[in-house]
Amino acid sequence: MRKEVPDNAGILTSYGHALRYGGKGEAAAEAYRRAIASEPGAGEAYWSLANLKTVEFDDAVLDAMVSEYAALDRPGPNKYHLAFALGKAHEDRGDYDASFQAYDEGNAIKKQFSAYKPEGTRERVDAMIEHCGSSLLECPGHPSNAPIFILGLPRAGSTLLEQILASHSQVEATAELPFIGRIASDISGVRKRSEESLYPSSLNELSADERRAMGQRYLDRAAAYRTDKPYFVDKLPNNWVHIGLIKAILPNATIIDARRHPMAACFANFKQLFARGQEFTYGLEEIGHYYADYLRLMDHWHGAFPEGLLTVQYEEVVKDLDTQVAGLLAHCGLPFEEACLRYYEKDRAIRTASSEQVRQPIYSSAVNVWEHYREHLEPLETLLKAEGVAL
Repeated sequence: MRKEVPDNAGILTSYGHALRYGGKGEAAAEAYRRAIASEPGAGEAYWSLANLKTVEFDDAVLDAMVSEYAALDRPGPNKYHLAFALGKAHEDRGDYDASFQAYDEGNAIKKQFSAYKPEGTRERVDAMIEHCGSSLLECPGHPSNAPIFILGLPRAGSTLLEQILASHSQVEATAELPFIGRIASDISGVRKRSEESLYPSSLNELSADERRAMGQRYLDRAAAYRTDKPYFVDKLPNNWVHIGLIKAILPNATIIDARRHPMAACFANFKQLFARGQEFTYGLEEIGHYYADYLRLMDHWHGAFPEGLLTVQYEEVVKDLDTQVAGLLAHCGLPFEEACLRYYEKDRAIRTASSEQVRQPIYSSAVNVWEHYREHLEPLETLLKAEGVAL
């Protein structure tokens, strides 16, 4: 690797990402360390090393991170990457006050580069509840049962469920496919900002031919990520908003809601720096409102499509893998295969923050991490209770 990859922090970090996604965690860590050696202020390399979640920083590296962070007087990518890396480093040492301070500062910096508004999510959820109900099933869509949608909040166990299913001989993992959202945008059409969107209000007006055509469009786009296995997983978390659309155009698709304890799910997002998207995660208030809206809409979907959705609780998977895997496979209409219990043996590329974690046997150490930060998370807990979220 040293002869082929130059000592350039950006190139080495990107190379590390490729190694990580390909299941070569140790080689990825070496690439990230080389990036740091070539540029000691390379914040993304520090965060990428921390984000492997298998590496702990020694005293010398931690001291260097603190110094580099203090030397950055302007907010920017290096600053917030280093802040999140420091949050993880202090967390690994059990210094939860320092860890929260670093995560909090990292989120505050990252939020300056975000235009996310909680009211936008609330309005979208209101529109879905108003316009999308069980009547969507009255007109047939595309008959395919090939897609398996795993959705919900990020960091709620969706990659673990994907890895379990991908270990089955009839299922393959694809990616976090953006195609359902693009079809929703197509329905909305080109419009001025002041004009009302046609989506989702027009879903009930789609003819059977239009529904089948949209379902086929989704399948055609997904085909580039597939081989010849009869089922495939689409793991884009944000598809929870579009379950009505999925039911309208692909009524036989399998839908799985990956769920986690509210405080655990919200904090896991707060301490995760995402490569792109998920702008709601850079503030406890934003996360709390987002989670409440997610639950509100999922309750609606479960009421509208009671036979079509399965909620899988991450904590239950950790506690009783065998039972949860059996229920998951039954929901997908798949015969039981022992390989699904040995999901960590599945060798495939994984492009999410959990890539290294799901290559290990089941473990429970991450379930209640949020409780170490409980004092700092009191505002989040109060907000969730006020929103009616059961804790």
